[in-house]
Amino acid sequence: METRKTEILVGVFVAATIVALVFLALRVASNTDITRGSTYTLNATFDNIGGLKVRSPVKIGGVTVGRVSRIYLEGEYYVPVVEVQISTDYDALPETSTVSVLTSGLLGEQYLGVEPGFIDDGIMMLEDGDSFMNTNSAMVLEELIGQFLFSQREN
Repeated sequence: METRKTEILVGVFVAATIVALVFLALRVASNTDITRGSTYTLNATFDNIGGLKVRSPVKIGGVTVGRVSRIYLEGEYYVPVVEVQISTDYDALPETSTVSVLTSGLLGEQYLGVEPGFIDDGIMMLEDGDSFMNTNSAMVLEELIGQFLFSQREN
């Protein structure tokens, strides 16, 4: 009788653990709090996007304001274009804003960092479907190391 009771308790514990793991996995997989509400789409063209991926965060001052929704190559020169969804809570970005491919830490994930531009007479706000005019491509660690090594050889 005691063995049966222990088996039932272990079974309940295992079932509860599985339910908790499934719940956590679903919470992590649906980590799209920013894009659940209404959003607008902006595009940015880069020379090199490094390891940027779909669903990478878009941040202003470290605060996530959107997500990368699509990455594709455009034109005969295959220029990388990144399409982002930004929450309408942050819809006052001037057309002079700059977007850069940045890295969290030294070897962390890449994300898009937006630096809002200046507002002046004649400066329009970015609207749904517009493109960032000022972009900074990803800094690839291998290229930086190569430049450092070659500059050391020349000295």
